[in-house]
Amino acid sequence: MQLDIVRPSFRCPRLPAAFDGIRIAHFSDLHLGFYSRKSVIARLAEAIGRETPDLVLFTGDAVDSEADALREYLPLLASMNGTLGKFAILGNHDYMTRPDLVADMLKVAGFQVLRNGSALVERRGEAIAIVGLDDGLKGFPDPAKGLGGVPDGLFTLLMMHEPDYADTAAAYPFDMQISGHSHGGQVRVPLIGAMLTPPGARRYVMGAYAVGERAMPLYVNRGIGETHLPIRFLCTPELTMMTLRSGNA
Repeated sequence: MQLDIVRPSFRCPRLPAAFDGIRIAHFSDLHLGFYSRKSVIARLAEAIGRETPDLVLFTGDAVDSEADALREYLPLLASMNGTLGKFAILGNHDYMTRPDLVADMLKVAGFQVLRNGSALVERRGEAIAIVGLDDGLKGFPDPAKGLGGVPDGLFTLLMMHEPDYADTAAAYPFDMQISGHSHGGQVRVPLIGAMLTPPGARRYVMGAYAVGERAMPLYVNRGIGETHLPIRFLCTPELTMMTLRSGNA
């Protein structure tokens, strides 16, 4: 499997100086159980290990149609570490199986699973918030509940499986959103782009966007696995290694 490591950088005015230069490993859409191979996830884990990120963030669809497909991959997922922690949310395919079991197994692998919840990450006396929402197609996302434990004015990164939810998220005090779900279209045609994307990823398909009046940054990861058809064309699996910078300049 080829793995494209993409390295976007975002300037975030509310990001505390202690977090300037923070490096985040973001991956999505493993779809384990659908033509998945341990060698693919092993390559992803090795790449994350080489990058030594501060945070590891997984934006859902751990499995494709059977929750138990995740079990044999837990040691590889457990080997993915960030110096400041690792967090996960569930995607629509996770909710179509046994979401509580998927969440429990991700916790066994060391991920803090956020379901309309938040976590504070601290560094050198300052903090940022990570908020994770329920899936937008099969769950019940509640941004107000997700923000409930976040102090006013704190830099807040939103993990949401479906990227098109950014149109809703932009009305809340999120500083940026990261998503997956689209697979980048999975099959892309020159000059046309994605042939088909799922509901929830029709407007924002891959890469970086600025959403709403305040231009909230959104980044959409192309995912690792496949669904429906075991092929990708001109749409390489992606590990996003993003860097966040503080200040306006």
